[in-house]
Amino acid sequence: MSDGATGQVRRRRVFYIPGYDPLPPRRYRELYRKEGAAQAEISGYTLALSPKKGRNFGWSVAAEIDGRKTHSEIDVLVWSDIVQESMEAGILRTYLILARTAWIYISTGALFRLMKLRRGPVLAALYPIGVLLVQLLIALLLLWAITAIGGLFGAAGHWGGLAVGLIAGYGLLTWFKTQDGKFFAYYLMHDYGFSARWRGADPPVLLDRMTAFRDEIQEALQEDWDEVLIVGHSSGAHLGVQILADLLRQGDLPEDGPVLSFLSLGQVVPMVSYLPEARTLRRDLAQLSVTDQLFWLDVTAPGDPCSFALCDPIKVSGVAPPDQKWPLVISAAFTQTLSPEKQAELKRRFFRLHFQYLCAFDRPERYDYFKITAGGDTLATRFQAHIPSPSRIDTPANKFKDMAS
Repeated sequence: MSDGATGQVRRRRVFYIPGYDPLPPRRYRELYRKEGAAQAEISGYTLALSPKKGRNFGWSVAAEIDGRKTHSEIDVLVWSDIVQESMEAGILRTYLILARTAWIYISTGALFRLMKLRRGPVLAALYPIGVLLVQLLIALLLLWAITAIGGLFGAAGHWGGLAVGLIAGYGLLTWFKTQDGKFFAYYLMHDYGFSARWRGADPPVLLDRMTAFRDEIQEALQEDWDEVLIVGHSSGAHLGVQILADLLRQGDLPEDGPVLSFLSLGQVVPMVSYLPEARTLRRDLAQLSVTDQLFWLDVTAPGDPCSFALCDPIKVSGVAPPDQKWPLVISAAFTQTLSPEKQAELKRRFFRLHFQYLCAFDRPERYDYFKITAGGDTLATRFQAHIPSPSRIDTPANKFKDMAS
């Protein structure tokens, strides 16, 4: 029997599934290193990172927390190359993606139903549309102004002005695109367009990668670990749901193997589950919600405008079985776990707030990412007595409830 069966952990394997992120996985190692050191200093424990061996990018963590020593190996399940490829669209194609994505969410009614849950993430989805349209309007105004000035010099001037205006307008749009590190409009547009393109069905380019991720986790469950912990952040949360549901359907989990745990952070499940072709996701949500083979904790925060904070992803998707057990929905409660000074520092830094779940809290309470991933308790032991957030949202506003067989 592993120590995990008793709720204690000496050896843990963690698989981290990022959201839609084009940056290389080393950013997550450096984030863990920096924020882990800060949390260790605040909370009075020790974390030491070192390289790890294996196929995936990752790192090892030796920790001493609450007087108990642990060894954890953290793997990043990488799909940033797929994200990078999906973001290679030029200016014209990006505007076509904008039109297609807006049409899908509006014509299916998903946009208006999502507004009944949380306005924050819906406004975040509308943000890139608004910014890109404003950029286009400015470019068109520049084209009109240059053409009008050219027209003052007759027909030849008009056509000359039109040519110069087209070049100037396109140049301005190109400049806006180069500045997207400040605006994030192109990035977010490709993010929302990635799933919307297939109206909620699994993007074909991701299917083989998700199968490979499942096989990695399945292999770890055959090894000598006390806990195998899957962490899905942002859109990585619904990938985690599908990977784990597929894994459990395989039925090859050893009876005396590691404890299996699932931690979803800052999830945006309804952005996909509310689309008509998300039948596989809806089925997997329903199946995972009743299993006895894992513990599922869902952590969000109203202070994160990019997540569907405190929304039970099963209930709001309209697929909750009568015997639903998971997830346990709790809040990271930024207004309580971050000092007023830290809150002021992060104000309006929406992307940073969306990553706060992976960072240090200067007024930590029950939720501590580093204790979860490197501490001496399984996820279930740490949270099984925790009550669900009284502010959780369970309104089944989804029109599309059919599921894959």
